[in-house]
Amino acid sequence: MKILVLNCGSSSVKYKLLDMNSHEELGSGGVEKIGMKGSFLKHIRRDGQKVILKGEILEHQLAIEYILGVLTSQKHGAIDSLDEINAVGHRVVHGGEKFNSSVLITDDVIQKIVECIDIAPLHNPPNLAGIYAINELLPSVPQVAVFDTAFHQTMPDYAYMYGIPYSLYIKYGIRRYGFHGTSHRYVSKRACDFLGLDVQKTKMITAHIGNGASVCAIENGKSVDTSMGFTPAEGLMMGTRSGDVDMGVVTFLMEKEMIGSSSASILFNKHSGVLGVSGISSDMRDIENAIANGNERAKLALDMYEYRIKKYIGSYMAALGGCDVLVFTGGVGENQTTTRQKVCDSLAFMGVKIDAELNAKTRGKETLLSTTDSTLKVVVIPTDEEFMIASDAMEILQNLK
Repeated sequence: MKILVLNCGSSSVKYKLLDMNSHEELGSGGVEKIGMKGSFLKHIRRDGQKVILKGEILEHQLAIEYILGVLTSQKHGAIDSLDEINAVGHRVVHGGEKFNSSVLITDDVIQKIVECIDIAPLHNPPNLAGIYAINELLPSVPQVAVFDTAFHQTMPDYAYMYGIPYSLYIKYGIRRYGFHGTSHRYVSKRACDFLGLDVQKTKMITAHIGNGASVCAIENGKSVDTSMGFTPAEGLMMGTRSGDVDMGVVTFLMEKEMIGSSSASILFNKHSGVLGVSGISSDMRDIENAIANGNERAKLALDMYEYRIKKYIGSYMAALGGCDVLVFTGGVGENQTTTRQKVCDSLAFMGVKIDAELNAKTRGKETLLSTTDSTLKVVVIPTDEEFMIASDAMEILQNLK
């Protein structure tokens, strides 16, 4: 079974074509700068060769036409015909309280995703654009929606509610939803498979840390708390997002800088975090280079970034009443050895121990880092959201038969 996975952003479409029978990646890549000057498609062939195709790509349907064209091209393609695509799986950021699992896309499902636009105005519209495009281009191919928020629908009310008038929750649905759910679900299951544990009998903390970052507390395979909230801006400090901040700071700055809600959102989502504190970059490679050259603001940014991770992991150990497994994933979690070491060293008082030499050479591969006398197992598990989306799509199609 061949499944195309699409992740549509405001100006980009990422894709991956997977053969689920052989677990083979047939082709992947993305279209960037949709609707802007200099738009292009970057395609990675089955043999690993990278291809750049430039063109005027004005909207998402045209971007997906480019993707389907390159996947079936004689020179760079992975399949002979579009008829070989059995299903399309879409990453949909926000399902609100309407979806607690992945679903086959129908007109009713589309309408419910539309109804969630109010709480995800930046994300759901481009997700819908991808669904509409496939309806036009591949009308007979079934589509599946996989929601970032669905995994966290198992959180208890005392974890997802905010201390605001309950009437506002009823009126607007204001609550903690959490994000990165597909990644947290994948790495929690994969970590237990890797370690030979039963996910239904395991307490875990999964740290998806990168430019966007979140931590999740998982008990017996279910999310019971997570650091991102009503939007992805809450929780850890991230590449360009502030993370937790006193709401008084928001209103103070809106008044002093004379800015509206839209400008405030841009300030806290696009110009804050590691970028805002360091004044250099949101890329951790740039930050580490700057620290090596004695830049104090870069050091402060990294210290803050790592401190928040440690604090959330510690709080979730308390929330879970203990922890069996700590998982690092995401761009930083998989590759930044010093951050993993610092976070684990700070948890040494709880008996957490990792092999420093093994940690220093582990990048982007499944590895058990903890020593035999550690109180919990610490692992690196590279995330694979596309595989999770394709797996859900395959399972839904098989259940239809």
